[in-house]
This record gives sequence, C-alpha cells and structure tokens, in this order.
Amino acid sequence: MRATAKAPTNIALIKYWGKRDERLILPANNSLSVTLDRFFTVTTVEFCEDLGEDLFYLNGERADEKETEKISRFLDIVRGLADKPYRATIQSQNHVPTAAGFASSASGYAALAAASSKALGLPLDGPTLSKLARRGSGSACRSIYGGFVEWKKGERKDGTDSYAVQILPEGEWDFTILSVVLEEKRKKFLSRDGMKRTVETSPFFKGWVETANTDLQLAKEAIYERDFEKLGTVAEKNALKMHATTLGADPPFFYWQSGTMEVIELVQEMRESGIPVFFTIDAGPNVKVLCLNEDASKISEELSRLPKVKQIFSLHPGPGVSFIE
Repeated sequence: MRATAKAPTNIALIKYWGKRDERLILPANNSLSVTLDRFFTVTTVEFCEDLGEDLFYLNGERADEKETEKISRFLDIVRGLADKPYRATIQSQNHVPTAAGFASSASGYAALAAASSKALGLPLDGPTLSKLARRGSGSACRSIYGGFVEWKKGERKDGTDSYAVQILPEGEWDFTILSVVLEEKRKKFLSRDGMKRTVETSPFFKGWVETANTDLQLAKEAIYERDFEKLGTVAEKNALKMHATTLGADPPFFYWQSGTMEVIELVQEMRESGIPVFFTIDAGPNVKVLCLNEDASKISEELSRLPKVKQIFSLHPGPGVSFIE
C-alpha cells in the first residue's frame, strides 16, 4: 500500500481570501489560479498494518509532533473514506524555495491527497482529489490540475460542491510569471490568521466578496480570449482589493514592505512606457509580475536593479498532479 505523487504550486490571479466554513475550508468566493511549471512537492505514502503511529519526514528530517499531528488529521479523513485504519510513513520533499512567496502547503497537500488516495485504492478522478486536497489546504484543491484552474466555492454546507475545475490546459496559452523575492523572513501574519481577522472585523470584506464574481468572469473571458492585458488588469485590481481588506481589519495589518511598493511603482512605470506588464501579490511582501514571454528578460533586468530585490524566478503555466512509479 504505497504510492508517490508529484504536485505543483499555483498562483491565484483571482484571490481566495476568506472562508465561509473554517473546519471544512470552504471559501467565501470563487478563485482562479495558474498552475506553475517549476516548483513542486514529491510525496510518498506507505500504509502498514503493523505501524503504531504515523511517521512524517519532511525534506529528509523527522517532523515535529505538531506538524505530524496535522498530517495525521488529514490522513484520518483518507482512512475514513477507505475504511482502512492503517498508519503510514510519509516522505515529503519540497522543491519550493521558502523565500519565493509560494505556499508549499498547496503543492504539499495536493501531493499528499493523491499519494494517500492511490495507496489505499480510493478514486483518483479530479473532483474527488480536489475536494480531498481542499481539506488540507484550500489552495491545494487547485494544484490538482494544470494550466488555468477555477475553485468553485460551492453552496452546500457539507462542501461536496466545493472543488476546482480546469478551465484551460497548460499547453494552450503561455506567458511569464516572474516571482520577485524581496523578503526572506517569516511573515508576521500567517494567511489563515489574516484571513480570519479580515472576515471577522473588516468592513471592506463584504465589498470584496460582492465584486469577486465580476472579477472572476472578466478573468475567465480573458483566458478564453487569450487577452493578456485584460487578464493582467483584472488580476492586479483583484489583488489590490484583497490587500485593502486587511487595512480595514481591527486591528489593521498589511503584508507589504517598502520593496513591495518599489516593485509596484516600477511595473506601473514600465506599463506607462508601453510594455504590457502587471503585478499580483498574495499574503506576503513578494510580488508576482505577469508579462509576455518576449518582454520577460527586459522586465527581469529592470526589476533586478532595485536594491531590495534579492532574487527573481521565471515561471510559466505547468501541469497538475502526476504519479511516480
């Protein structure tokens, strides 16, 4: 009862920000992401009848009790679905730079969901895996698929209609995502904590949810039409609205740093000069810059001149979950 899965990271173009159910990880709004080609997690899960407890190894080292407990709680869901009580040894390797501003929880839980399901003989269709991965980390449900992916928030209280679907495969439209690394320190507010505070206290949160569906429809139209400027414009506006909700929280908080503003200003200057380039920012200071492939080298060169830019990774739309024999 052993399987190995590889799952990618993703970057949200229309953000997931706020839950309608904390326990089941059900979002307040639909989101849309692009799966990336370069950063991923590889996880092997082996269930054994005579194992007394779950053993979790991350990047070759035995994980602490807190981290192992989180993995065990997730595997309890898988064990319940399969009606098999066996404990497991989990070996997980993250090929995600910790400083790059990508949540390895997305690739991590997508890989764990796929490997554990296959090991116990559970169905491996996309919606089933997506719903399962969501229980570990919300954004993990989108990493099941390659290319451009929509996470449907669903309406049911049990979450059975909340899962991701692919809207365009990775090979059908390509552009560059530059991950601009500004900060290597651990952020002050974890995404889940910031999200919860925003939902509970920010007067701007209602407006965020009310406008998210319009943003989503514009983004989907842009993807179907292969309209890069339309997609970049709505992705940028959506990110700014998300971050505005944190300024209205009580107490207020924000993820940006001075380097974040410097990148934003340079992107805007380049766009004013005629280069189609846009930015998006998740719950952290680092910036993802969207540009056409032919402009990527020039834009990267300009960004690298900023004193607070430490590193730039160049990425493209990539494939979803796969299995390694």
